[in-house]
Amino acid sequence: MVVSEMRRCLNDGIEFEGELLNFRKDGAPLNNRLRLIPMHGDDGSMTHIIAIQLFSDANIDLSNISYPVYKQQSNRRPSIQDMNPASHEHTTKIQCSDYCGIFQLSDEVLAHNILSRLSPRDVASIGSVCTRMHQLTKNDHLRKMVCQNAWGRDVTVRLEMSTKMLGWGRLARELTTLEAASWRKFTVGGRVEPSRCNFSACAVGNRLVLFGGEGVNMQPMDDTFVLNLDAAKPEWRRVKVSASPPGRWGHTLTWLNGSWLVVFGGCGQQGLLNDVFVLDLDAQQPTWREVTSDGPPLPRSWHSSCTLDGSKLLVSGGCAESGVLLSDTFLLDLAKEKPAWKEIPTSWSSRLGHTMSVYGKSKLFMFGGMAKSGSLRLRSSDAYTMDVGEKNPQWRQLATTGFPSVGPPPRLDHVTVTLPCGRIIIFGGSIAGLHSPAELFLLDPAEEKPTWRILNVPGQPPKFAWGHSTCVVGGTRVLVLGGHTGEEWILNELHELCLASRPDEDS
Repeated sequence: MVVSEMRRCLNDGIEFEGELLNFRKDGAPLNNRLRLIPMHGDDGSMTHIIAIQLFSDANIDLSNISYPVYKQQSNRRPSIQDMNPASHEHTTKIQCSDYCGIFQLSDEVLAHNILSRLSPRDVASIGSVCTRMHQLTKNDHLRKMVCQNAWGRDVTVRLEMSTKMLGWGRLARELTTLEAASWRKFTVGGRVEPSRCNFSACAVGNRLVLFGGEGVNMQPMDDTFVLNLDAAKPEWRRVKVSASPPGRWGHTLTWLNGSWLVVFGGCGQQGLLNDVFVLDLDAQQPTWREVTSDGPPLPRSWHSSCTLDGSKLLVSGGCAESGVLLSDTFLLDLAKEKPAWKEIPTSWSSRLGHTMSVYGKSKLFMFGGMAKSGSLRLRSSDAYTMDVGEKNPQWRQLATTGFPSVGPPPRLDHVTVTLPCGRIIIFGGSIAGLHSPAELFLLDPAEEKPTWRILNVPGQPPKFAWGHSTCVVGGTRVLVLGGHTGEEWILNELHELCLASRPDEDS
């Protein structure tokens, strides 16, 4: 209420005067008499604001009466004497009828109807208002409701495992501030043979799944491997499937929902592909099943793809026959009885090696790639967004600040990670010049003026990180399957970007 009233007065260019209730660090109530006086230039526009605030002890018995959040003053212009707290030494006890009655509500109404609808950051701030709010906001069930309302049920389900040791309050804080983010390196068992590069991998729960890739002499691979991170000693194992898609590399492998995966496109023995295969990893006899659909996009490789709502596959850009770069975007709803590709009629610079990820409920974020610029092909640092939920979705270039001094250098084949709160992390890929691919960049595309920030993370980052070899596990772990040179792939060495504290670290 007080913020909206101050905003109204400032927007109208008039004075604001009011009385706020604050609290000292020890929880004692404190009156803050605040006056904002706008100053105008010769042309009538507001140039400065003079702020005067005076503090005095609040004569309030917190145990017996409700107390004010905001008290509006009379329209009479105050004198200097009025702003002197000494003149109020004999003020009578504050009357209940003058104040907001929010604190007369029950704890249940406050928690379920008000606090649960706020953002995790706002709930943490409200917890410092008074003892009662501190106790309410400490409740882990309330914190879970706050995260679920802010981030969506699917996100909170993926985060469930991380909260068993940390609790929702701490997890929400760490994912918001990224105060606990760190790199670590570890080794797993098993072998992925024959050796390969240009494969694609994704996470299914706490399992990493790898499909295909380019073997010796550009041989397309068609096998599937899985790494169970929940095992006491994780190791790669080959999945015995009754049928496999044609071998390929430069394709995309994406998680749909539950234990389902989807493969699209790539380059095979006979050239470029535009087919779709799905796999239920938990089936008694896992089988890759081809999805027949009408109106497929052109065959391609080095495109980007992501899934929406657990059933919709989105494909964008890539490289077609004769090296032609593409700028189209297609959607396929795999939940329909007869799936059919639908082209989203929007245009942007054709490119390959870019990333496309989901943030919010229906919004897409696209970044970088090798883009066509006139007759040239150059690495890009452009960022685009699209809301698929709109009636006529369009790619819109995002006007960001920070570049070139802070923003990510142009790159392709990089990594994009969407945090539960909707912010984006960019790192890795092929970068021109002497820039380090391990440097992390953070962006909130929902900000009014999105600004790139450098995220300094301790630990041992990978020397090389490529988009199709990076997976997000459980919403808090970013696993990078990498090599030492960018060409030699050592799949038994993994680098992990931990976005939240690990329980074994606390112990």
